[in-house]
Amino acid sequence: MPNFTKAAIKQSFIKLLNERPLKQITVRDIVDDCGINRNSFYYHFSDIPTLLEEIIMEEARRIISEYPNIDSIETCLLAVVEFARQNKRAIFHIYHSVNRTIYEQYLWQVCEEIVKVYLKTLMSEAALSEEDTELIIRFYKCVCFGLTSEWLRTGMHSDITSDLHRICELKKGMVEEMIARCKRKDDLTPSDSDSN
Repeated sequence: MPNFTKAAIKQSFIKLLNERPLKQITVRDIVDDCGINRNSFYYHFSDIPTLLEEIIMEEARRIISEYPNIDSIETCLLAVVEFARQNKRAIFHIYHSVNRTIYEQYLWQVCEEIVKVYLKTLMSEAALSEEDTELIIRFYKCVCFGLTSEWLRTGMHSDITSDLHRICELKKGMVEEMIARCKRKDDLTPSDSDSN
């Protein structure tokens, strides 16, 4: 029964967040919406920011676990924006609240994990140095985070799916070229590099 109550609190909160800004939602609103008393809310959560953080971190874990293998950077980017696309108004309200950093931490974590899964799959047969691997991961993590942040910052008005598809078309082969360049650099022997 406690898990049912906790899930009901989360559902009510997301529902309310899709209707109004975060600062206009109270514990009273949440408990009234899901038909429980305030004590039940405080049994599970100390306050609304704690509730928000748990929902966001839970969503991060869910997305990461749903993508054990990623075969394209487009899938990668779409995974990152999935929750935001499904809950546009709720994310808009979070992003424009004092709790924005909680969502940005979630976004950063999801970007990093999703990019790691994709690049580890892509680089499984490429014996790159740890430094190059980390550098490529950081680059694509920043790309994912930046594109998503810009979409959020501008009010999520553009069609992010078609934008991401077009970006991926334009930069097709880029990550493979980065890997190839890293391999060429690693294949040079010290005497080869001295003669260049």
